[in-house]
Amino acid sequence: MQSKHNKQLVPLAKQLRKEMTKEERRLWYDFLRLYSVRFSRQKVLGKYIADFYSAEAKLVIELDGSQHYENDNIEKDAERTAFLESYGLTVLRIANNEVNKNFREVCEYIDNMVRQSLSQRC
Repeated sequence: MQSKHNKQLVPLAKQLRKEMTKEERRLWYDFLRLYSVRFSRQKVLGKYIADFYSAEAKLVIELDGSQHYENDNIEKDAERTAFLESYGLTVLRIANNEVNKNFREVCEYIDNMVRQSLSQRC
């Protein structure tokens, strides 16, 4: 299995941290940054960069814009999800419009998934 850390992607991950989408910024600054379980932004995991990652909860959060619903990208996302799940991670895919329209529900969903993941690890 490929190493979980890919040093070649680190500069891109740093750039993506500086250039987060408005939905990523909102989720980070209004919820995940101070959440009780630690999350990282733009975390390198193998050949991918996850939008948000919690090692403790073994959880990846991917925020998906409209381009993710095009045929080619649906297949790429399925491959990416399978790769991350091969590490024992759970991948949550959340549409950007959900962050914009239902922010509270998105936060509750993430909180529930983190709690569920942590309870299974005990």
